Amino acid sequence: MRRSLSLALTATALAVTALPASATPPAAATTASAPDALRWGPCPEGAAAPRLRCSTLRVPLDYRDPDGRRIEIAVSRLASEKPAQRRGVLLTNPGGPGGSGLVYPAVLAASGLPQEVLDSYDIIGFDPRGVGRSTPVTCDLTQEQQWRGNFPPYAHTAADVTREAGNARKIAEQCGDSRTAWMLPHTTTANTARDMDRLRTALGEPKLSYLGASYGSYLGAVYATLFPRRGDRIVLDSNMGPGGYDVTAMRLFARGLEDRFPDFAAFAVAHPEYGLGSTREEVTDTYFELAERLDEKPYQDVDGTAFRGYTFDSLYADASMPRLAEFWQAVDTGGPLPLPEPPPGLENLMAARFAVVCGDSRWPGTIREYQRNVAVDRHRYPMLGGSTASINPCAFWPREGTEPPVRITGRGPSNVLMLQNERDPGTPLAGARELRRAFGGRATMVTADQGGHGVYPYGRNTCANDAATRFLTTGERPARDLACAARPSE
Repeated sequence: MRRSLSLALTATALAVTALPASATPPAAATTASAPDALRWGPCPEGAAAPRLRCSTLRVPLDYRDPDGRRIEIAVSRLASEKPAQRRGVLLTNPGGPGGSGLVYPAVLAASGLPQEVLDSYDIIGFDPRGVGRSTPVTCDLTQEQQWRGNFPPYAHTAADVTREAGNARKIAEQCGDSRTAWMLPHTTTANTARDMDRLRTALGEPKLSYLGASYGSYLGAVYATLFPRRGDRIVLDSNMGPGGYDVTAMRLFARGLEDRFPDFAAFAVAHPEYGLGSTREEVTDTYFELAERLDEKPYQDVDGTAFRGYTFDSLYADASMPRLAEFWQAVDTGGPLPLPEPPPGLENLMAARFAVVCGDSRWPGTIREYQRNVAVDRHRYPMLGGSTASINPCAFWPREGTEPPVRITGRGPSNVLMLQNERDPGTPLAGARELRRAFGGRATMVTADQGGHGVYPYGRNTCANDAATRFLTTGERPARDLACAARPSE
């Protein structure tokens, strides 16, 4: 059961929206030349949705060798039904890295994306390189490795970090020795952004607009940096820092939990039937008591790391708080545990995540550095810091052939709107502020006084949602950074 709960850590590190992964064998690599235009047809099983059409785009594996080996990118389109109102295309990404985006246009339409936005654009989705129905990567992860999730076990001592280094090294070696190791140097955010520009050309568009959330915010920032004159209206939701999914972002998850936890504590206090505490301080004490108890003696194979990860995962959305309270109650009283189901396609999802996260930037390369980070974060952010600061496969990742990270700057047109919740566990406000500073005059940021991961169109703050809709449909942004107050009912 710890195995199932560990999947919660995987899900939170991957995407703002959980989308069904592909169970259909993805397209293989090919050396055929790129098509002049996309040929739209029915979407494959598992990605089919009303009005959604799919195609395939062939792109260079290595953009430094544009006439060399090709890989395939799976693409989808939800076309505007109002040609007279159509402005262009809105490319989307739901987060990750490692998550499929093929069905995301249909998810957005079903989740409240305003009709005026659906009328203004063809909504475009895609599986990034390495993911799902695009040419995939694998690390040949065993079931046990998949069940461990993407966060390291909580390290209480330096010895715990040393012990975990063996598992991290083994995964890095498997990825480097896998049958898709040839893709690793090229499965990066920068190359995915280049794929996006190839897609823009294949769609016949002089510019593209963009809506990306979570890791998709960094992907959009990289595209806006590499192709500043080819972006139209860029909306970045739930923003990572300017370094993307680097060691700083991984450690920032622990701060995100600390930022968000008071919202759950208030919920627990307001619902005494769960017996988790009558004050916020008592609920916080309950968290540490249960985590430490499970560190010493797991319950139904749920240990302290899984407990912490399940708590973190559940704080992505207010709607998950009752489920989390029931889970705590079951752990405390010895009741049956409500367990999540493993997502399909988990091996590819995790392998693609490792490829991008480890390939995008340089991570500390010595065990001692992670031991120091754990000692700092365990004190600074005790709820999760001993896990997120610990060692992972990126410490041992093969670096041959990788390019330097893209540096986000303020060079380019002022056409970026950033949306951010104040208490976001997955992409904390501190990182968003750093990205805002990096963009300078290119961006305006709208901050919503609400918790959770994901603002548009899922959040309830109409001030933030209206700002995004107005920008996408009219091009009008707030004159300056805007702070949206909480809804009166909150």
